[in-house]
Amino acid sequence: MFKVGDKVVYPMHGAGVIEAIEEREFLGEKRRYYVMRMPIGDMKVMIPTDSSAEVGLRQVMSHEDVLRVLEILREHKSKMSGNWNRRYRANLEKIKSGNAFEVAEVVRNLILRDREKGLSSGEKKMLDSARQILISELVLAQNMEEDEAQSLVDGLAAN
Repeated sequence: MFKVGDKVVYPMHGAGVIEAIEEREFLGEKRRYYVMRMPIGDMKVMIPTDSSAEVGLRQVMSHEDVLRVLEILREHKSKMSGNWNRRYRANLEKIKSGNAFEVAEVVRNLILRDREKGLSSGEKKMLDSARQILISELVLAQNMEEDEAQSLVDGLAAN
């Protein structure tokens, strides 16, 4: 169970801070929800407390995990299918997992692919989404500004 003030990651949405735990009634059923504020886009998300594990809600990464993510972004090798459909599905599964290392791999691989052969519009959207998820977690894990985290991710993946 998380508490108010915890920094958490909601897969496919990114990182945020739990601002409140509220009880709400919906269709005659009362449930408790985490109210999470996302620093990027200033969005609020409500997540049922009883299904937070099922949706993959987790603490933001540790400093050691941040270092590993930065290593992944620096790597210049990529094992991706040449088939667009397989590659897209594999990348989507990695993003859905909520695993910061896998999201970093998607960001790195799509940046490398874009440089080599270009990306389809679907893969460009996927890259933007994965970058935002990763950047939002770095912002909270390292107490950095969004533009600083964005420059870090783009700089490492571009070299």
